[in-house]
Amino acid sequence: MPRHSTYKIALCTLLLFVLTVSCSNVSEYSIASPNGKNVFTVFPDYSKDHSKGLSFDLRYEGEPVLLPSTLELITDELDFKGDWSILRVDEQNVQSSWTTKFGELSEVPDNYQEIKIHLQKGNSLINIIARAYDEGVAFSYEIPEQANIDMLELDEKIHYNFDKDHMLWSTPKREKGVLTAQGEYKKIPMSQLETGIERPLLIEIKENLKIALAEANLVDYARLSYSKNTSSDNSIMSSLDGKMEEGVQDTITGALISERKNDVFKVKRKLPFQSPWRVIMMGENEGELLVHNYIIQNLSEPSKLKDDSWVTPGKALREATLTTEGGMVAIDFVVDHNMQYVLFDAGWYGNEMYEASDATTITLDPKRSKGPFDIEAITSYAKEKGIGIILYVNRRALEKQLDEILPLYKKWGIAGIKFGFVRVGDQEATAWLHSAIKKASDYEFIVDVHDEYRPTGFSRTYPNLLTQEGIEGDEESPTNEQTLNTMFTRMLAGAADNTVCYYNSRVNRMGSHASQLAKTVCLFSPLQLLYWYDKPASSLEKNDGLWGDTKHIGNEPELEFFDAVPTTWDDTKVLHAKIGEIGVIARRKGSEWFVGGINGNSAQQLQLDFSFLNEEETYIAKLYTDDETVESRTKVKIEAIQITNSDTREIALKPNNGFTMHIVPASEIKK
Repeated sequence: MPRHSTYKIALCTLLLFVLTVSCSNVSEYSIASPNGKNVFTVFPDYSKDHSKGLSFDLRYEGEPVLLPSTLELITDELDFKGDWSILRVDEQNVQSSWTTKFGELSEVPDNYQEIKIHLQKGNSLINIIARAYDEGVAFSYEIPEQANIDMLELDEKIHYNFDKDHMLWSTPKREKGVLTAQGEYKKIPMSQLETGIERPLLIEIKENLKIALAEANLVDYARLSYSKNTSSDNSIMSSLDGKMEEGVQDTITGALISERKNDVFKVKRKLPFQSPWRVIMMGENEGELLVHNYIIQNLSEPSKLKDDSWVTPGKALREATLTTEGGMVAIDFVVDHNMQYVLFDAGWYGNEMYEASDATTITLDPKRSKGPFDIEAITSYAKEKGIGIILYVNRRALEKQLDEILPLYKKWGIAGIKFGFVRVGDQEATAWLHSAIKKASDYEFIVDVHDEYRPTGFSRTYPNLLTQEGIEGDEESPTNEQTLNTMFTRMLAGAADNTVCYYNSRVNRMGSHASQLAKTVCLFSPLQLLYWYDKPASSLEKNDGLWGDTKHIGNEPELEFFDAVPTTWDDTKVLHAKIGEIGVIARRKGSEWFVGGINGNSAQQLQLDFSFLNEEETYIAKLYTDDETVESRTKVKIEAIQITNSDTREIALKPNNGFTMHIVPASEIKK
């Protein structure tokens, strides 16, 4: 049967079907997404050169997205190359949804077609699992129990073949001392892709189709990354990270400067096991990809927390003086500003980079604080005020002392832990980190994982993982253009702790104060760190130079937006999206809407359409924009306007400016 008929049948029936190609008597197994647009086909006993492994392709509305591509598995125990016999094929059609208090949507659709092909060659067994969603497609492999094999070592390479040298958005080349996950994205042709590129990898297929290669449910496996495939300019290869020889990190940036062993198998697992999902996110534009990024969590296991009532999203203030007095002042500030946490960052148990530093003791780093620092007095006061305390702990102490510090911090009254400079990449590092998050949940600690870690959906399984870094955030002083690149690339993976700055002088290099306000809406994070380099007006002076250009937080009227903005949402809509140029996102919490807009290097005349509002309501909106005529440190203008869902409004944005809106039903505003 010709391939155009394949798409037609999938479009009409929306069901899995089996197609026999008469000329070669080879079976093709295809699944179509519920809307019929995405069709993923597996050729279990055929590949182009018949030597590398199992092949597949992908079509969108009948047109090729991936040409025949290959999953290559390498092990000494099993032979994955050549012809396979099909034992059976399982299929299911899932129409479901799940609810969450911690996401960009409160109800997440989870609808897909799935096929599971059970294969045998000699004594070797493997199962291929594929799913087709409206939001994209995903596949994984399962190694079942089989004779004489208890443990399996393997390597994996996937060869993604395209028909053109598409443009894509790439992180920096992975090299010693380079922070790729926190690196700047650049638009390049596929043929110029370098080594060790981060996921998600956004590829521009055509005007009305963008895809992103990604990974989901990475828990006990080596991380994958992307490189140019040497076989063709129009091909990308994913590969797994080898084991790090020694966990040596730059003591300033945290970048790994050790060598990886790339000449050995990357994964060692007891049978049976299933690989992480290899994901191809699909959307007509970057805005649709972002709204549908829940596909990553859909491919992860449901929550394992029987009770998640203790997991509290919210906003946090970093306390920089590491003193008891500073802690009390910070607690009072967050109470007054509708924030939920105070974070004590590095230095409270000595120099975090020293292997000898003991995270079970209060041993202040003299370069950061002269003290005193009474953590139990601080947590007691915080508990009275309904505030949580988060402690930073570097991975050196976490790896050695985790089982000691968890019960100790529970005794101290700590609410959460910020994991610092974690190791990522090889299977050992991956397994340790996710096990540590699980252990933290046993003691009811929220977790913020910093530095190179990027999410693959584990926050669905353990919602106490509120956020993580893996972003070129405000500590790196990204321009608005770079932030707009991040919005539609890195943010496809999930939440990111951007460490929002406000009074620091770098704000003028990054963009504007209104665009800083907008980051709390545009860059999703259930735990938002605000005022990163700033401190309350009554706080102690901090002049050691280790915390950047520290300023006191003022009383500018627009801070009411930070006070009001939530960190988790019931609904999300992208109103304007052009990677690197403009991003406007509207998010709803209850009956209120918050809109954030960030502008790049060119002036924009935007038209905002409020048709997303309830047609039966009239709303009062506060609009926050940059205006040099405003007599304040931050130059933010505030206007109150009345709107309905039939209204539109023009907003003129200068280069590198932004805006926010807080929209409330008029009926709910107190008289």
